Amino acid sequence: MCTVRFIADLHLGHENMSKRRNFKSISDHDEFIISEWNSTVNKNDLTYILGDISMESTNSYPLLDRLNGRKIVVLGNHDLPRDILSLLNHVDKVSGMIKYKGVWLTHCPVHPSEFQFRVSKNIHGHIHENVVMLNGIPDHRYFCVSCENVGYKPKTLHQLGIKR
Repeated sequence: MCTVRFIADLHLGHENMSKRRNFKSISDHDEFIISEWNSTVNKNDLTYILGDISMESTNSYPLLDRLNGRKIVVLGNHDLPRDILSLLNHVDKVSGMIKYKGVWLTHCPVHPSEFQFRVSKNIHGHIHENVVMLNGIPDHRYFCVSCENVGYKPKTLHQLGIKR
C-alpha cells in the first residue's frame, strides 16, 4: 500500500540553514533529515517535496537517493530551472504547483483568493517555522510543512489534520 506524504525545505548541503536549525555541521543536518525521513517513509510510499531541496546547488542531489520511497518535487525559489535535469536523476517528477485531492501543493503559500473557487487548503513550505495569519490568528487553510514544522518527518493529510 502506498502512503502519500508531504515535506518542504530540506535545504540539503546548506551550511547557514544547518546552523539556523542548530545542527553542529551540514553532515549532521543532512543525516538527521535522512534518518527521520527513512524512519517514517516506506519504499512504496510517495512523498511530495514542496521546494528548496538545497540552496541553488546540485551537489546534494545524490542524498535524495538515500531517501525511501518515490519523490515528486514542487519547485521552490532555491531550486533552479537549469538544475531540473540533474534533479530528475534522483526523483520521479519535477513540477510547479500541483492540485492533489482538492489541496494546492506549492512551495510558497497561495494567495487567499485561490480558496474562493479552486481549492479549500494549501500545503506549502517556504516560510519555515512561521505560519500564515489571518486577523492575528493562524489561518486554518494553510499547512506549512517546512522541516522545522513537521519534526523533519514527511506528514500525511491525516497527520496534518486535512480531511478528504
